Amino acid sequence: MFDKDRWQEIYHVLAMNPLRTILTAFGVFWGIFMLVIMMGAGNGLETGAKASFGSFATNSVYIWGQSTNMPYKGFKRGRSVNFDNEDTKALQNIEGMEVICPKNQLGGHRGSNTVQRGTKFSSFQVSGDIPEIIRITPRKMINGRFLNDKDEEDKRKVAVIGTRVRDVLFEPDEDPIGEYIEIGGIYFLVVGVFDLYAGGEMSERELERIHVPFSTFQQAFNYGNFVSWFSVLSKPDVPVSIVEERVKAVLKERHKVHPDDPRALGSFNAEEQFNKMNNLFIGINFLVWIVGIGTLLAGVIGVSNIMLIVVKERTKEIGIRKAIGATPFSIIAQILLESVTLTSIAGYLGLVSAVGLLELINDIVGESGGMFRNPEIDFQAAIVSLVILIIGGTLAGLIPAQKAASVDPIIALRSE
Repeated sequence: MFDKDRWQEIYHVLAMNPLRTILTAFGVFWGIFMLVIMMGAGNGLETGAKASFGSFATNSVYIWGQSTNMPYKGFKRGRSVNFDNEDTKALQNIEGMEVICPKNQLGGHRGSNTVQRGTKFSSFQVSGDIPEIIRITPRKMINGRFLNDKDEEDKRKVAVIGTRVRDVLFEPDEDPIGEYIEIGGIYFLVVGVFDLYAGGEMSERELERIHVPFSTFQQAFNYGNFVSWFSVLSKPDVPVSIVEERVKAVLKERHKVHPDDPRALGSFNAEEQFNKMNNLFIGINFLVWIVGIGTLLAGVIGVSNIMLIVVKERTKEIGIRKAIGATPFSIIAQILLESVTLTSIAGYLGLVSAVGLLELINDIVGESGGMFRNPEIDFQAAIVSLVILIIGGTLAGLIPAQKAASVDPIIALRSE
């Protein structure tokens, strides 16, 4: 039931010394403000970092040949390991593997090649892929189609281009589908244009990629049976690290590489990197809560100290109340209510201000913030912060309330 007199008393107590009240409230305001801002910033960093993984499946691994580091079966160290089409066939039935995709790229990894259309030209990444690569490196087809099995079987000279390639080689209102582009003196028919589901620096580079059928690539660019590297996707219930070891074991056996040679085969385990990043942000979020709660605790302690001063200033008033029949519970309830009211109002203002600032930053940064994007705080985290604040306000008023309840009416009435 709403007690008007009680709330008028709370207002009177807080308004009696406005400067002290404002400074005390600011400590709580700043505590929850910083907690929410740090959580939002942490989420922004995490979202930006995870966006870089949006251009490939996290349960994937990439394996390529390097130079042997150990002699084996009569072969000296320093021998280059090169893959071929027979390796692709030998790896088809690896247990726990969902997809394996051989891949070639003009100029090697991160290499590029001049691509021309009419008078327009630029350097782009040109890769030979089989259609299943879209399961490892997802593509959002915004025009036309991706490579299919018939392209691979018939060695068709077709190409699927990224939006950055389209923007450079074609006019803004021009449809690239059905047009030809020239790669290394060979003409390819554009059959599709793709975008990506997520952003990030790595994703931006992927938009400068051109996919052509793997068989066509080998024939058109004189690669023979050569395979630069393999992209491997594990089944959902199988850790990709297990599949990685099985694939490497088969490749080492086929190429007469010592089983314990650590350098003959290079690899990039996306799942391992993704888990490392997740663990990093778990630690960051934990640190944010520790620092934020510590800042909030400092504000709550300030409220407790002020309430002790308030109780001391109101000793005579409390004595009169007890003399005319006020129970210790009613005294404790009043002090606690004053403490919770002060912390709740300050905390709410801090929460709203922090969320407002995050929304402003989000509007400015949005999806184009690189490694920092969408700095938001979810509703659940905001509620948890507010609950922590209310509990803190209750604890802040507990000691002053108990001190007020223990006031002896006779001594209090004698005090000046």
